[in-house]
Amino acid sequence: MDFTPPRFVGGPLDGNYFTFTGMKPLPYPSTFRVFKATMAGFPTLNGQSVSYAVLEFPNNTVNAPHMHPRASELFYVLMGSLDVTFFVFPKGLVHFQFNSDANNAALALSAFGSASPGTVSVPNSIFNSTIDDNVLALSFKTDVATIQKIKSGLSG
Repeated sequence: MDFTPPRFVGGPLDGNYFTFTGMKPLPYPSTFRVFKATMAGFPTLNGQSVSYAVLEFPNNTVNAPHMHPRASELFYVLMGSLDVTFFVFPKGLVHFQFNSDANNAALALSAFGSASPGTVSVPNSIFNSTIDDNVLALSFKTDVATIQKIKSGLSG
């Protein structure tokens, strides 16, 4: 009797199923980049309650305020220096990272307590929403023209 390995979505269960190559495009670009190993791109993580991200920060770049609705995050700076408020971000806590060094890049690793942590961008969820510009202007103690300028900067 011939043995046929079990098949999963995307192909047979072999070494390729357990190999993740999504973090190979190093070294540093001119803009902030994130390479994620989550269940969406690496199905082996399904049910494992863990995922990772490698974050590349060229000089003077930011990982804009965001939060993870399904996981806490442990953040570790591998190279360079970053401005951060914590190194452990509880699930749902808004946080950011900023490389304020004008001359040097930084590299970081994030570990998440979920195979699918999710990311919600604060700027996008506020300024690319259906919230009326007048409400946003009042909320941020500014004027509608400023709100519209912020919105146009996020859409490009």
